[in-house]
Amino acid sequence: MSERALNAILPLISKSPYEAHQKARTFAARYNKSGQYATAIDVLFQSARELLKAGQTGSGVDLAGFLLDVYETSGQGVTDESKGRLTQLIALTGSAGSWRKTIIDKTIAWSAKHGACPAGDPDLHHYVGELMFKEGSFATAEPHFLTSGKRDSARLLAEMFYQWATSTGGSYGPFALRAVIPYLLNGNILAALKPSSEVILTTEPVLNFAQIAVLTCQRAQGDKNKAMREAWVRLCGTYQSKGGILALPEVRRSLSELGTLYFAIPQPRSQAANPLGDMLASMFGGPSPTQPTRRVLKPATPSSSGLD
Repeated sequence: MSERALNAILPLISKSPYEAHQKARTFAARYNKSGQYATAIDVLFQSARELLKAGQTGSGVDLAGFLLDVYETSGQGVTDESKGRLTQLIALTGSAGSWRKTIIDKTIAWSAKHGACPAGDPDLHHYVGELMFKEGSFATAEPHFLTSGKRDSARLLAEMFYQWATSTGGSYGPFALRAVIPYLLNGNILAALKPSSEVILTTEPVLNFAQIAVLTCQRAQGDKNKAMREAWVRLCGTYQSKGGILALPEVRRSLSELGTLYFAIPQPRSQAANPLGDMLASMFGGPSPTQPTRRVLKPATPSSSGLD
C-alpha cells in the first residue's frame, strides 16, 4: 500500500523537497485517519529518512515527529523494529541546532509511555548516550547512561568520566561518585560493580570511598547483617569527617538514603553536624514517629539476572 505513495513522494525530494514533505504529510494523514497505521508509519519513516539524507533537516524532523504521533495513536509498542526506525532518524539528523534533541525527547517520552521502563527504554538511552559521548557532549550523555542502567552503559560512562576528568585536570573521585551514587540509589548494584572485589587504594580519598561503598552495599542484607550495617556507618563517618565533597549536604543526604536502602538504617531525625553520630543514633534509636516509611532493598548478587 505504501509503495504508491512513496513513488509519488521520493522522486520529488531532490528537486522539490517542500512538495515532497507536504505530499508525505497528506498521504500519512489519510492513512492514519483510516486506521492504516502500518502504511502511514512506512510512508513517514522512508520519507523522513530520505529528506534527512538530502539535508532537509526541518522537514525530516517534522515527519519524524508525525511518525511518533502515529506510534501514539496506534499504541505502537517498543520493539526492535519501532526503535530502529527512530535511531536511524536520530543518527541522520546531525548535531546542528535543536532538531535532534526534539526527536530524542519525543522518542524517550514515547518509550516511557509504551515500554516497560517508566524512565524510557534502556536501549534508547544507551544509544543516545553513546552518540553524545562520541561527539564529546559528555554532560548530555551522562543522564542517558545513568538512566539506561545497562552494563554496557556503565562501562562507557566510566570511560567517559575518565576522559572528562583527565581533560579538566581535576580529581577522579567526584566523577566516580557521580556514577556510583545514582546507580546504587536505583538499586543497580551490577552497573556500579567493579570488575573484581579488589579495592585499589589511590591518593584520592573520594575514589577510595566509592570503591569501598560499592563492595559494602554489595554485601548488604538489610537489617540482617549487623556487621555490614556498622561497616557502612563507620565508612561514611570516617570519610565525611575529612570534609570535602563527601561532607556536602546533598552527598550526605544521598549516603543516608543508601543507608536506608541497603542496611535498613532509619533516616536521621535532623541534619546535624556530626553525620556519624546521626547515623548511629538513628540506627539504634529508631526513626521519629513522624518520619515517612522508607523503601528498603536487598541488592542483587553478581550472579543474579535481575539487572543488566
